[in-house]
Amino acid sequence: MEIKEAQKKVDETIKQYGGYWESLSMMARLTEEVGELARALNLKYGGKRSKFDGDGREIEDELADVLYTALAIANKEGIDMAEIFIRKMTQSHNKYKEVYQGEKE
Repeated sequence: MEIKEAQKKVDETIKQYGGYWESLSMMARLTEEVGELARALNLKYGGKRSKFDGDGREIEDELADVLYTALAIANKEGIDMAEIFIRKMTQSHNKYKEVYQGEKE
């Protein structure tokens, strides 16, 4: 699925269930989802111990929740994530290219 298509799917789903929250509320939700991702990673790779079987969700599920919420914020703010992602990747590539080429000199 392309990013643009994913944004459209998120938009359709959110509108079906009553509409968008305010951006700051969605940011709070994104923070919550990132925390759940951190917990899942900590259970799998870190020192956190599971309290019971099934404690903590799968990393891929948590990543999907983070992506869904980020796309919802982008939609609410009128941001084309496909366009901005390509622009940011180009900027990062150019930035790191200069950094790593500069180290060789």
